[in-house]
Amino acid sequence: MKLYSHPFSTAGRPVRLLIAEHGIACEEVLVDLMQGAHHQEPYASLNPGKMVPLLDDDGFRLTESSAILKYLADKYDLPEYPKALQARARVNEAMDFINTQLYRDFGYGLVYPQLFPHHRRRTDEAHAACIEWGQKGAQRWLRVLNDHYLGGGRQYLCGDQISLADYLGSGIVSIGELVGCDFSDYPNLRAWLGRMKQLKSWASVNAVFEGAVAGNKGKEFARV
Repeated sequence: MKLYSHPFSTAGRPVRLLIAEHGIACEEVLVDLMQGAHHQEPYASLNPGKMVPLLDDDGFRLTESSAILKYLADKYDLPEYPKALQARARVNEAMDFINTQLYRDFGYGLVYPQLFPHHRRRTDEAHAACIEWGQKGAQRWLRVLNDHYLGGGRQYLCGDQISLADYLGSGIVSIGELVGCDFSDYPNLRAWLGRMKQLKSWASVNAVFEGAVAGNKGKEFARV
């Protein structure tokens, strides 16, 4: 089994973390995003979407971080994806919320436009409006995570047991640190992210990412 990814990838880090936490035998193949390798052969033919990660399980190729996490959990019977109908539905709900609501505004509306030139809007006015929109949306969705998903003393997004939603969510929420977010306005979320960082594999899996966070310290960004 092979995982095509990059250590900085927001979508790749949750998959790499799950694999590392469970000691799953998997060859990691570097797709150098910084050199545009995801748009070049041979990777471009493996994944027409030209994004990472991509899992290749003996010729069965699967894209999308959420789908890969669920596939691995089912393949290896991992407790992070419960079998009970309603418990699994809660995990699916949280993962969909993170992907379709939070990530849209937080990642593509606020964080990425401030970091990556190819996410910059055509004019300064359009760029500022994008960031303002993303900031407001991100604040709304982070409040839902803090008050609803992590309210009432919950340790994790779907209760007191870690689930796939926590792996996916920690990869996405943590990108806020690239622009200096400390999440002090969201104490439940901040504590939850701290718990995720205590996982035995977090430091090794996120070493490249944490280096980028350190490199951005002191810079001015719009934050939540």
